[in-house]
Amino acid sequence: MPFPQNYQLGAHDFRGFPEGLLRLDYVSPFDGLPDWALLLPSAPRQRCWAVVIHGHGSKGNQLFLRPDIRQNWLPELQERGFGILSPNLRGNAWMSPAAVQDLDALLNFLRKQFAAEQFIFTSGSMGGSSNLMYAALRPDNVSAVIARGAICDLAAYHAFCRLSPNSPGAEAYDGAELQRTLAIRQDIADSIEQHYGGKPEEKPELYRAHSPLFQAEQLLKTPIYLSHGTLDALMPVSQPRKLLAALAEHQALAYVEIPGGNHDSPLSFGLDRNRSDFPNLNFSALDWVLQKANLNRSLADY
Repeated sequence: MPFPQNYQLGAHDFRGFPEGLLRLDYVSPFDGLPDWALLLPSAPRQRCWAVVIHGHGSKGNQLFLRPDIRQNWLPELQERGFGILSPNLRGNAWMSPAAVQDLDALLNFLRKQFAAEQFIFTSGSMGGSSNLMYAALRPDNVSAVIARGAICDLAAYHAFCRLSPNSPGAEAYDGAELQRTLAIRQDIADSIEQHYGGKPEEKPELYRAHSPLFQAEQLLKTPIYLSHGTLDALMPVSQPRKLLAALAEHQALAYVEIPGGNHDSPLSFGLDRNRSDFPNLNFSALDWVLQKANLNRSLADY
């Protein structure tokens, strides 16, 4: 079983970060790359951990640094007593083969050092996409998935990133914002090629293996919540719609489209009511997937 090499675990007690936060520095068992992750240990007797993977262009501390994500996501995880793993995971790796191996090692570390038993993956954008990829590749390691604004077909998305401004969702952005979005898409395509060792036409089987759309049967037993803005110009709504069709037989799948929503709209949908931008919708994605995964227990049950 893969395990982080030469690891060092110590307090990450910078001002403004949650009390008790730890930083794990380690060397990848895959290729010796040094990397790191942030860990917030669970409440006593709690064996469920939340895995929060950052978006493209961010790092493993996004959950604790980006104000809207910190405000919206962190409290509902802490209130349930979950441990939290927020890995850097090679930066913008898009759940490449090396990133999969590193995440295997990190989960094994949590099992050995913290007695972790279940893992709920809850992330957005590249992180949400990585959730789906990892769940399809390692279904036994994933108890449930929350993916906000995610993609499911890596090769098709790479092609989309190389498109001109005349693409779905462009009307939702003004000129400056559209140009920024187009630049991000080019950077995403570059990162995907870098971490996958080539373009889709050069590595077709690898891209297909890491695309949940083509591994849908591996996801049928995993509770999944998806949400997406209909005018997302960074990751098009056509992506989750394709996955929804492929998962037509799934018995624990929730999919929410946000009319007129952009790429960030799903980040504040389906949260505890007092933190959601949609307070009239009494729905918690986290509670829903926990119920479907039969993990919605109080700490007293442990």
